[in-house]
Amino acid sequence: MSQQLTREEQERKYPNDTWDLTTIFKNDEAFEEALKEVEGYLGKEEQFKGHLADSADTLYDALALEDEIGTKLEKVYVYAHLKQDQDTSNDKYTGFESRAHQLIIKISSAWSFLVPEILQIDEDKLQSFIETNDNLKRYEFDLKLINEKRPHILDAEQERLLTEAQDALSTPSNVYGMFSNADLEFEDAVDKDGEKHPLTQGTFIKYLESDDRELRQSAYNNLYKAYGAYNNTLGSTLAGEVKKNVFNARTHNYKTARERALSNNHIPEEVYDNLVKTVHKYLPLLHRYTKLRKELLAVDELKMYDLYTPMVKDVKFEMPYEEAKEWMLKALEPMGEEYLDVVKEGLNNRWVDVYENKGKRSGGYSSGAHLTNPFILLNWSDTVSDLYTLIHEFGHSAHSYFSRKHQPSNSSDYSIFVAEVASTCNEALLSDYMDKHLDDERRLLLLNQELERFRATLFRQTMFAEFEHKIHQIEEAGEPLTATRMNDEYAKLNKQYFGDVVETDDNISKEWSRIPHFYMNYYVYQYATGYSAAQSLSHQILTEGKPAVERYINEFLKKGSSNYPIEILKNAGVDMTSPEPIEQACEVFEQKLDAFEKLMKA
Repeated sequence: MSQQLTREEQERKYPNDTWDLTTIFKNDEAFEEALKEVEGYLGKEEQFKGHLADSADTLYDALALEDEIGTKLEKVYVYAHLKQDQDTSNDKYTGFESRAHQLIIKISSAWSFLVPEILQIDEDKLQSFIETNDNLKRYEFDLKLINEKRPHILDAEQERLLTEAQDALSTPSNVYGMFSNADLEFEDAVDKDGEKHPLTQGTFIKYLESDDRELRQSAYNNLYKAYGAYNNTLGSTLAGEVKKNVFNARTHNYKTARERALSNNHIPEEVYDNLVKTVHKYLPLLHRYTKLRKELLAVDELKMYDLYTPMVKDVKFEMPYEEAKEWMLKALEPMGEEYLDVVKEGLNNRWVDVYENKGKRSGGYSSGAHLTNPFILLNWSDTVSDLYTLIHEFGHSAHSYFSRKHQPSNSSDYSIFVAEVASTCNEALLSDYMDKHLDDERRLLLLNQELERFRATLFRQTMFAEFEHKIHQIEEAGEPLTATRMNDEYAKLNKQYFGDVVETDDNISKEWSRIPHFYMNYYVYQYATGYSAAQSLSHQILTEGKPAVERYINEFLKKGSSNYPIEILKNAGVDMTSPEPIEQACEVFEQKLDAFEKLMKA
């Protein structure tokens, strides 16, 4: 599809391949009315301020009203942001998104009294409210989660001051975002023919995937030359972010920044430690992979800029959208009819916005709310990667669909800890199906991509997680957290993970300075845990069949946030407090490495 089409042309020419947002609001006028309706709720919270402890009925009425407002607000916001993303150059919808966002802030601020006031109610009194009011039982788990924060909540005035301070404390993250995305410029990358190519954050990995080694080297050197010039500045910025996390943890009576960060999703710290420990055990596999890469690329020295380029060359594998849908449906057959029906509903009822058009947001995602369809944004370019994006996003959308259908609005969302599990489980099922139905040439290409996914997700994200924890420990120990110290710690880890066969140079020691996830407060480990859980669940689905599918759908996809994420996963068949899922994922990596080596030598 031509990327030159305007949004209007796209909708006229390919109506069935654009999402149908009239299922949210019939037209923009209906959106305006809904926005006004939600604005009309502002002020209604006043009747509850200072009265939540009066009676069980009062508490229920407050929670129910806040829930009702939140559900309607979500719907308004989703329409606005999807309209904006389909054409970011349309000022009208940029305005819609901005107004919806502002309304979120106003509503959040108006209801900010809710949690502190609930925590002022005596625990026994709160329990008696739940026992005597059947309606309140709907919010029992929410109240339990709030209760668990009691030791970490300060008095109302202190909390107010800390909340107000967060704007100032988020300066390091804001500075980094502006610097990295808006201010930092790179010299062009130059290929073997002397041709120049514009180097940006978006093109960097694309150049590293190139067959042209000179282009890879040039892109790599020029990117790190730019970041390296500001090494001390970026060191201070990241140190500021770490200090903020440590300060917030200490002021709220947590022993460490990690404990506080993981408590937000009620994740035991042993999950983090198990991940790192188990991945360390399997690092010889990664070293074997880098050694193989060196052999296949036939280079004297394997550089960090050689890690992304495909080891399999000259294999064509185009994937038109219509063909991709067939691959997806076939791959998902082990999930059974109930699941397939949801995917077909999405394909037939225009959940998916398929092709690129002028002004459309790049990338891909699944987005929606309790009262909307779980829509999918794509930018299709006929590649196998697009097929993986499609099945990945349908994993999110099916998860959202089941959760919203089977849970009330207050528990129909799901934790970020489990968010990537459903999507990656679908990818694993696709890989299994394609592996069994491709010729050797295309199978090699697929295995190459699979090995890369493991390297980039399981191993590399664990390395990031280890680095993130290390810099917080340095700060908590009262040691100076300088750019030099960060470079040293990062270089050590890089060498440990990728082995002696890859050169750990001065450039890669500064890689931490370009990773935005280090400003996301212990977020990055979840990519690796989610990936491992998904590998384990897909294995159970493929080997056990129906019992595993029923566990997965009924105990995981339909449960939303009605229990702790770690417990939801456990009930589905994966215990992330044990090393077993990580070990299983590493064993899958080994099997794919064996299969790849065998095919290459055939």
